[in-house]
Amino acid sequence: MKIMVIGGGGREHAIIKAIRKNPDVEIIYALPGNGGIARDAQIVPIAATALPEIVAFAQEKQIDYAVVAPDDPLVLGLVDELTAVGIPCFGPEKKAAIIEGSKVFAKDLMKRYGIPTAAYETFTDLESALHYVEDCPIPVVIKADGLALGKGVIIAETREAAQTAVRQMMSDHVFGKSGDSVVIEEFLEGPEVSVLSFTDGNVVVPMISSMDHKRALDGDQGLNTGGMGTIAPNPYFTPEVSERCMQEIFLPTIRAMNEEGRTFRGCLYFGLMITAKGPKVIEYNCRFGDPETQVVLPLLESDLLSVMMKVTAGTLQPDDVRFSHDSACCVVMASQGYPVKYEKGFPITMPDDDLIFVAGAKKNEAGELVTSGGRVLGVTATAPTLPEAIRAAYAKTEKVHFANAFMRSDIGKRALAAISREE
Repeated sequence: MKIMVIGGGGREHAIIKAIRKNPDVEIIYALPGNGGIARDAQIVPIAATALPEIVAFAQEKQIDYAVVAPDDPLVLGLVDELTAVGIPCFGPEKKAAIIEGSKVFAKDLMKRYGIPTAAYETFTDLESALHYVEDCPIPVVIKADGLALGKGVIIAETREAAQTAVRQMMSDHVFGKSGDSVVIEEFLEGPEVSVLSFTDGNVVVPMISSMDHKRALDGDQGLNTGGMGTIAPNPYFTPEVSERCMQEIFLPTIRAMNEEGRTFRGCLYFGLMITAKGPKVIEYNCRFGDPETQVVLPLLESDLLSVMMKVTAGTLQPDDVRFSHDSACCVVMASQGYPVKYEKGFPITMPDDDLIFVAGAKKNEAGELVTSGGRVLGVTATAPTLPEAIRAAYAKTEKVHFANAFMRSDIGKRALAAISREE
């Protein structure tokens, strides 16, 4: 089989490594891929948002199956365009990808169908939004409606910060048209849980839960990033919480999308907060999370490509998806200064390891792998217990070198504290 994977980050590298295990795979093309992915797939320098070029390439190479991983091409409708020319895809159609493409749509969907989430108001007028934050409870969460590279959410600790966030989104257009509408919502408290799920629009099969670490610095300090590391499973996602989520959130969301005529087939990501009143949805994503994928897929015992194809065909069954009982930890090695300003072009040396996922790297003219982004590598390890997985991941980072590297030293610390409390 000829496989095409759209995207060029650590998430896509993890997906490609998992798909390679299928013996029927002849070749994998990565569009645009990156210098590290070149070890596992053929790199094709076509941007993930260049839809006509992607479709033309897929037809030329007679691609048998495509995986559309990033949010932008999903929201733009790449799955629809590939399907229209006879190429089956993993990923939701444009009308279903709106669940991530518009936070207003997602919040209104939850309100209509009684899916638990934070109380909220939506605004398209700057003055109305500013007036609202003059009296709303603080802290408060301000969200740009559309996609914003994972940066369109501001937790405002003061009223002044809330007003600044509203102005930046709606007046200064720091997130472009994504800030034309904003959602202002109640600040929820409790542990966060990420749950990726396979769904064919009828059956929903949650993957192993995970915990992301968004802040740049130890102790959950510093700016929000795309994610500085993850662990799986998340100890806060107990069997009791899991069952509540299935009955109150997962299945109702799939049914709601069907009711709206927006059947979702692909990976639906549930960002959850386990509050004192039960689990609530913080956000939906219409694709695999990054870096959650880098701890979830290494624990998948089933064949990923076979599962994906059953999702596309609408024949998914719960027994198709099996996970190891082990734990996993991913430590992100980033460029000093991320997520604001950082230097690029430093050579990378690292071992040949199936659980090191390359995100921000490219090949230079001399053929060396060099840094080219903020998050450079996701260094993952699996082990029978979470403490062992964390120790193994950090031990592995000592074998990876590039100038100006930095990482958090406390990935998994909160999860370990939760486990010790349970014991």
